[in-house]
Parts: sequence; structure tokens; C-alpha cells
Amino acid sequence: MADDQEKTEEPTPKKIEDARKKGNVPKSQDASGVFTLFVAILAVLMLFPYMAKHMLILFEYYFSLVGTELDKAYMLDLAIVTVREFLLIVMPLAIAVAIAGVAAAISQFGFLFSLEAIEVKFDKLDPIKGFGNLFSMKKLVDGVKVTFKSFTTLGVGFWFFFLFITELPTVALFGLADQLDWLQEKMLIIASVMLFIIFIYAIIDIIIVRKQYFDGLKMSQQEIKDEMKNMEGDPLIKSKIKQKQREMARQRMMADVPDADVVITNPTHYAVALKYDESKHAPIVVAKGMNIIAQQIKKIARENNVHLVQNPPLARSLYAEVEVERPIPEELFAAVAEILAYVYKMNGK
Repeated sequence: MADDQEKTEEPTPKKIEDARKKGNVPKSQDASGVFTLFVAILAVLMLFPYMAKHMLILFEYYFSLVGTELDKAYMLDLAIVTVREFLLIVMPLAIAVAIAGVAAAISQFGFLFSLEAIEVKFDKLDPIKGFGNLFSMKKLVDGVKVTFKSFTTLGVGFWFFFLFITELPTVALFGLADQLDWLQEKMLIIASVMLFIIFIYAIIDIIIVRKQYFDGLKMSQQEIKDEMKNMEGDPLIKSKIKQKQREMARQRMMADVPDADVVITNPTHYAVALKYDESKHAPIVVAKGMNIIAQQIKKIARENNVHLVQNPPLARSLYAEVEVERPIPEELFAAVAEILAYVYKMNGK
């Protein structure tokens, strides 16, 4: 029994779907970060002429104010122009990054909207429990991982940055447009190197996150059995339902015996009640049974003056080949017709 409680089984599709409805999905922050950063770099490269144009407009505006006495009107105009140009520079990049963040999330686990994931849970406001989570082993490991990744990525980035600083005395002699071109080139190199490092971390993080996610959803054999019961119904209850259905079908079948034309027996183990259906131009099996049920059919037939005819081979064939409320097969027509003719003659039909 103890082995049943060990969570050694892979999660079922229902377990994964239930977790998804709760907002519990495998999400790698590193993967989202590297995709967002890639889009940001691409957006900067594509928007750089546009951004440089507005930066030049802003610098030219600032230079035009040199020697001008700044009063309230100039200060207001300075604030308006600065905010306007800053928004024109930043907003396209911010929109691209926001779209990239959403796309990165959807690419990992598809579109998901879960109210349960955002509902207020007051037990999470427990300061004691929150303090304990703050110093948990998981938080410590996550903190070490983030610190290590940050230091290595930024360290490599700063190393390239310091290499480029040595070029500044030469770059200072360039015109503003050339300086911006130099800045674009060096930014691209630094961003590409850092992006490659983050990309490696992202691949590792995706593997770890997905493994931890599916390990966390693993189920015990008992949980799988319980889930199957909930999905398909308790076997005991299903058995009782089927038993009840059989009893109801038997009662309906017995209710049709008094209207039968004849009951063919073998004579002890089998009994099949037949009635000629004019609409189908064939005899119909209205009831059949063996042993106890056969005895009940014969008892009801006697009580209602339905003829009993012994014909063991025909009784066994009808019982095995024909379901209740179905017409008999053509190969049995002759044998049954002979019996019905005899019964009708006995009844004066």
C-alpha cells in the first residue's frame, strides 16, 4: 500500500489539463527573456535611424537654447519637447518588447486565461508563512542561479564594454553621425554576445523547468485509479446500474410474454417466446431466457394460455442467434412457420 502512495507515475492528460486551468504551466523566464531581448535588439536595429533622427532633433533643440535666458515659458517648452521626443523614441521599442513578451509566453504554453490564477488568496497574506517561504531552500537555489547568470552575462558584457572604451579618444574626433554609427556597431556586438550567453542559459532552463514541472505533477497509482473512477464512474456503481438496467429489461420482456403466440422450449434449459409481427412479415422474439428465466417465461405462458412447444434444436438456435425484439433469420422461417401453423390451428385461427 505504501508503494501505491509513491508518486512514480507520469501525470495523466487530465492532471495536466487541471493544472493548466489553475494557471500552473511550465514557463521558463530565461526563454521569455532571451526572446524578448532578441526582439528588442532587432527592434533597435530596425528603428535606429528613426531613433537617431529624434535624438538629433532633441540635441539640436538643446543646443539652440545655449545662451538663452531660461524663464518659465522656456522651461515649460523644454519639458514638453523633452517628453515628446523621449516618448517618440521609446514607445515603438516598448510596444515591440511588450508584444515579444506576450508571444514568448504563448509559444511556451499556448494561450491561457485563468481566473483561478489571479484570484485573491488570503492564506498567501500570512506573514509567518511568507517569511518562511522567503528563506526556503528553493528561494536560496533560485537566488544563487539568478546571481550566477547575471554575473556571468553582465561580466562578459562589461569586458567587451571596457575593450571598446579604449576607442573613445579616437571616436571623440568623429562627427555626431559617425559617433552614432560607432555606438550602434558596438551595441550590436555587446548585445549579441550577451544574447548568446542568455540563449544557452535559456535552453538549460527550459529543460530544468519542464522536468521539475512534470515531476511535480507525477501521480501515485492510487491517484490514477481514483481519477479513472471519477472519469468513468465507480465500477461498483456502474455494475449496480447495469444490473438495474437488466432487471428493468427483464421486466419489460416478461410483460410481453402473455401476448406471444408460442413459447418454444428444449424443454428445461431454454425458452423463447415468439409473436408474429404483420408489419415486418416475420416472427419476432419477444422474450428469451435460460434456466431460471426460462422457467419464469414458461410459468407466465401457462398462466396466460400461451402454447408451449418442445423443439430443443430450434430453441437453442433462436436463443443463440436472435436478440429480443428482433425478427428471426430467414433460415429459421420454415421451422417456425410450421410451429405457428400448428399453434394457429389449435387456436382455431
